[in-house]
Amino acid sequence: MAMNPDSPQTGARIVGKGSETAAGPGPYIMASSTLEGDRVYSSDNEELGKIKHIMLDVERGRIAYAVMSSGGFLGIGDKLLALPWAALTLDTTQKCFLLNVSGERVKTAPGFDKDHWPSMADIGWATTVHEYYGARAHWQDDPLAPGSGIEPPGMGGPKL
Repeated sequence: MAMNPDSPQTGARIVGKGSETAAGPGPYIMASSTLEGDRVYSSDNEELGKIKHIMLDVERGRIAYAVMSSGGFLGIGDKLLALPWAALTLDTTQKCFLLNVSGERVKTAPGFDKDHWPSMADIGWATTVHEYYGARAHWQDDPLAPGSGIEPPGMGGPKL
C-alpha cells in the first residue's frame, strides 16, 4: 500500500520486509499500543530508549510526537524526550524505530521528567523541538498552520 507520493512527508517513514507484505492492519495503520515499548536507535545505531507514549494533535487528527524514555533504572531517573513523529522511521524487520540523529546529539537534546511535562501545544516549544531534530512539523502545510489566519496547535482554533 502506498500513500500519495506527491504529499509532503509529515509522518514517520516505514522500511523493512514487512512494510509491503504484513498481514492485518499494520504497518500503515496501527494501534498506538502496538508501538509503545518499541526500542529507538540513533542514526549511528546506538540504542537510545523506548517509546513510552504516542502524542496526538487532536484538532488535526495527526500524530505529533513519540515520547521516548531514556536512561534511568526501572522507571526511576528516566529522561523523557519528545521526538517529532517525522524524525522517526519504523523498521518493520527489526521491530524498532530509527531516529534521524546521532546518539551524541540525543544526549544533549531538550528533555523533561515524568512529573514536569512541557506544554506541547506551545508553538515556541514545538518549533524548537522540530528544529532540533531537523524534522518537518506536524502542522506544516496545514490550513490550521501559523500564517493561515488560524492559530497553531492547541492555541484556540480559528479566529473569527
